[in-house]
Amino acid sequence: MGGAHLVHRDGRWRLFVALSVRGADWPTHYFTGPAVPSVVERSRVLTALGFTLADGAEWSWTEDSERFDDPASPVILIALAPVEPVVGGAS
Repeated sequence: MGGAHLVHRDGRWRLFVALSVRGADWPTHYFTGPAVPSVVERSRVLTALGFTLADGAEWSWTEDSERFDDPASPVILIALAPVEPVVGGAS
């Protein structure tokens, strides 16, 4: 199973589930507004997309640069969490 990714880029937050199935469309949701989506908001969206956090999983945060190997590049914030399909849900 894949994982959920929450990425801030171009002034908005996008949550998507990266599936390990080749050629599959990744379930995606764009949040409105610049604020970091709360854990509750992320959970609701994951459920709507047919997923839930894996047992005992938490979100982990990291940052990357928009342009590789450029220290002046804007920062991209990324949160990751392992997920599993909701039992009986769409996935």
